[in-house]
Amino acid sequence: MDTVYTMTAEHTTLARSLSERGVKYALAAWIDVLGRAKSKVVPVDHLPNLIAGSERYTPRGMGGLGRMNPVEDESVGLPDPSTLKILPWDRRVAWMVADLRQGGTTPFALCPRSVLKRQVAVAESMGFVAQLGVEPEFYVFKPESLSGDRLIPMALSEEIQPSPAYDVQSALDSMPFLDRVADYMRELDFGLFSFDAEGGEGQYEFDFAHAPLVETADRMTLFRLLVRQAAAECGLLATFMPKPTAELWGSGAHFNMSLEDQDGENLFRTDGTGPESWSKLAYQFTAGVLEHAPALTALANPTTNSYRRLVDSLADGQVSWAPTKISYGFNNRSCMLRLPANRPAIENRAVDSAANTYLVAAFMLAAGLDGIRRGLDPGDARDDIAYMAGIPTLPRTLADAVEAFEQDPLTHEVFHDDFIRDYSEMKRSEWLRDHLEVTDSERRAYLLNL
Repeated sequence: MDTVYTMTAEHTTLARSLSERGVKYALAAWIDVLGRAKSKVVPVDHLPNLIAGSERYTPRGMGGLGRMNPVEDESVGLPDPSTLKILPWDRRVAWMVADLRQGGTTPFALCPRSVLKRQVAVAESMGFVAQLGVEPEFYVFKPESLSGDRLIPMALSEEIQPSPAYDVQSALDSMPFLDRVADYMRELDFGLFSFDAEGGEGQYEFDFAHAPLVETADRMTLFRLLVRQAAAECGLLATFMPKPTAELWGSGAHFNMSLEDQDGENLFRTDGTGPESWSKLAYQFTAGVLEHAPALTALANPTTNSYRRLVDSLADGQVSWAPTKISYGFNNRSCMLRLPANRPAIENRAVDSAANTYLVAAFMLAAGLDGIRRGLDPGDARDDIAYMAGIPTLPRTLADAVEAFEQDPLTHEVFHDDFIRDYSEMKRSEWLRDHLEVTDSERRAYLLNL
């Protein structure tokens, strides 16, 4: 059961200590469906009140958290003091992550962090501790791009052909930004271990240590804020939009999930080699995720733009590297799920950079646990290019994904009915707005030819 905090002498001492270190303000960020942090900002001497739940919100309608409801009980942003960090780009501010509690006690049905914590508790009741590592990709570009039809990268070397992926000069030319991000990540104890220029012009990826699911999701929320801040300090803009233009590679956020026992022993790998190096538990988990892949897609690919990434090829005909089929393999990067040789975790390659980490992690974990309970078998791994016909396909549009989400019985075990209703309504409306738009490319193709 979650702890309800009260004002204590310990929190008063913490506030005094932060003030002596130059901190002037504190915030307790709750997360909306879009993955953006929301919070009031309080003077640091008000920190004990903040931790006790003094700050109230009317969250519906903010960032897609359902329709506005002016007569509904307010929600309390209840901070988790263990997440407290001083923001390295503004040391006046102390950051914490919060859960939304309706009426101050009941978890708010649309609070993504609370949804994830419930599934973590389910895993723990089965004797498992779930771990997650995320590989976030994003684009950084010059502000003048907003008035044109292409993203202008910060470094000319990013425009080398056929791709700047792993290019050393591109990374070095972008160091004013990349170094700033790395410094912030180190100070925040992310466990950064690599970063690089990715396949698109102005696209980058940062990789950092895996952690228990809630901790990783908390880090991802702070990472998105950190990247945008570092870009702004360099006179640049950053975006986690999955597919900024047709010609560019999509931005993924591959999820690497594993299970451990209560003693920290990984349960997915064995002492064998090849396919036998993966445990029966790992295969059952894989089968569960594949079983619920259509519904998971509504969360892992949450925008209409997401489905412009989930295609077999780029505009120039190159293989997109994004999965489109419900399949798994070992070192096969065309599959949705990969069981890689270099880490004891199942990699979900379908998740994109717009996804809310809390929501995707909650449903992916629930799907894997369902596979374990039911003893599911994923069948044979694929060792060919998985784009070919005859393999079940992931939903092709947001509307299709939402329909699968609503119809999957597991959805109704993981999420409150209010969340299912509001999320589905929001995403179906988003698809409809996009579908109703008549684009310039359509007019060029059809106006005079039909």
